Amino acid sequence: MKDLKVVFMGTPDFAVPVLKELIENTNVVLVVTKEDKEVGRKRVLTPSPVAVLAASRGIEVFKPHRLKNDYQVILDKDPDIIITCAYGQIVPTAILEYPPLGCINVHASLLPKYRGASPITAVIMNGEEKTGITIMYMDEGIDTGNIIHASEISIESADTYGTLSEKLSVLGADLLMKTLPSIVDETNFSLAQDESEATYVGMLKREDERLDFNDAAKNIVNKIRALNPEPLANILVDDEEWKILSAEVGSTKTGEVGVISEVGKDYFSINCQDGCVNIREIKPSGKKNMMVRDFFNGYKKENLINKKVG
Repeated sequence: MKDLKVVFMGTPDFAVPVLKELIENTNVVLVVTKEDKEVGRKRVLTPSPVAVLAASRGIEVFKPHRLKNDYQVILDKDPDIIITCAYGQIVPTAILEYPPLGCINVHASLLPKYRGASPITAVIMNGEEKTGITIMYMDEGIDTGNIIHASEISIESADTYGTLSEKLSVLGADLLMKTLPSIVDETNFSLAQDESEATYVGMLKREDERLDFNDAAKNIVNKIRALNPEPLANILVDDEEWKILSAEVGSTKTGEVGVISEVGKDYFSINCQDGCVNIREIKPSGKKNMMVRDFFNGYKKENLINKKVG
């Protein structure tokens, strides 16, 4: 397949293994990614992980501000196929209809469930036991095209967004490489999605990061896992935002919901709807990630007892 002309469209770390496999096995003539963004406190303008890989391999990189208004560069490459993976912009019809082998997407869920922008976060947050990768044709809808191939994996109880994303990115790269020859030969499956089973998840909002202790303990822990390593779930303690990296379901609650009811050597417990949640790892405002036991080296843990968190 080394003569297969591919335009690849992707942005985050999740898409990097897919691009690596395409570079090794096909002729990637262009990489399309999102514009550089400001990162860190100093707001350093930083290229996407996909852009970094492409540049290191000497592949031309295109970073349109609005793809729907600026895509001629892609058509000028005359690709045989366009492959996307977590690109982050809607692909216009003119691009979808151009390549003879179509536009193929590597999506991080078992479609038709969890269409949209945040499927990995959503499956953890919702307590799903399995997820997977779907290779699909793109159409004008959001993840609504025909399914070519899919493969599932189990979600472990210790999985966070970070660990599950890494597993799925490797699975996605492997599945695409297994599926691509049949797409090129046009012998692949193309199965319409069952709309009656479709679900959709949008982009996370800032307010989605706040923990609500009126919820069940398991749901709160799942949310903490789903937002780790970024953007991280958070609480307010004395009007200061503390980010939460890890926690576990505790025992029965002793008092009002949202109140810190117990403080141990390496945790503190917050009452919730059906019990409590033991917080194990945090990132206090302006500080680095740390275990609660280390945080207590410089903080009087008894001051936390009976505090109401927001």
